[in-house]
Order: sequence, then structure tokens, then C-alpha cells
Amino acid sequence: MIGRLAGTLLEKSPPTVLVDVGGVGYEVDVPMSTFYHLPALGERVALLTHFVVREDAQVLFGFLSAEERATFRLLVKISGVGPRTALAILSGLSVADLAQAVAAQSSARLVKVPGIGKKTAERLLLELKGKLGPELAAPVGVVTDAQADIVQALVALGYSERDAGAALKALPPDVGVADGIKLALKALTR
Repeated sequence: MIGRLAGTLLEKSPPTVLVDVGGVGYEVDVPMSTFYHLPALGERVALLTHFVVREDAQVLFGFLSAEERATFRLLVKISGVGPRTALAILSGLSVADLAQAVAAQSSARLVKVPGIGKKTAERLLLELKGKLGPELAAPVGVVTDAQADIVQALVALGYSERDAGAALKALPPDVGVADGIKLALKALTR
């Protein structure tokens, strides 16, 4: 119904923003990934939207990228995942992180998101398998299978995607998986 809003950003109060479009103020709920990239108050903003109509409410959800909106729409189609839960998932994980968790079938990353339990995480992994683009699953800067394995091992050990990527940059390009993990752990513990 409402697919896009373009106007002046009047208020920011996570997760809700107020956008003035031709004199009408629209309240739009956005994931934190979008919220952090919004312009300053009084500036122009354009959001792709998803409109949810329920018996007791009409809620507009906004996104800066088509990729985020498409992922949101995939999430709300899953049984037991409503718009608020989908918004929480996109606030806790980027689309690329979610795609990587699904590719690796890693429920541990999903249960870290508030409101996601073990059963919901497993349902998400099952329902999303093969639906998120494989190009999203590769961490930035990963070129080889060995490098992807090193990053995956570091994430499994509890390091963030960013820290794992930074440690990967410090490694020689032709390092093996076992040696790469050892060197990356040494670099991360300094």
C-alpha cells in the first residue's frame, strides 16, 4: 500500500522516526541498522516501507535499503515471527550477518537477539535456508575458503564479525586454516 516515503525527518526516538511528507507526519518504525544511518533532524530522508494493518493497529516499517525490506518481508512470513520480532532481528544482525548465520546454520548467533529463543532460531534457520542470497553470506574481505573458515571459527568462538575481519587482514594471504586461527587468536588477544 505505502511503498516509499520521502520527506523531512522531524523526530528520532528509537525505534520510531517521524517523517513529514507534504505536511503529514508519518510515524515509521525502523531497525537500528537503518536508524544509525539516518540524516540529521530537519534533513530530507527517503525510506522504503512495509505497511502492516492489524485489527488493533496500523504500523509503518521503514528501511534505507531494498535488501533490508526484502529480508523483513521474508522474516514476517515465517510462523511465529511477527513484525516486531523481524525488526528486532534486523536491529541485532545486519542482513549479511543473518545470511551468514543461515548459511552456517548457526542458531547461536540468532539466540543472542532479544526475543529469539532456541526454537525460533531453529525455525528461522530452516525457513530461511536458500532464501537469502549467497552473495550476502560471505564476510567482507573474505576471498578464499580458508579465510571464510577462519572467520567462521572466530565468530563461533565469540568474536564479532568486525573483529574477525580485522584479524583476517593481518594474516598472510596463503595461510592455512589451523595456522590462521592460531595467528588470528594471538592478534585478537593483544
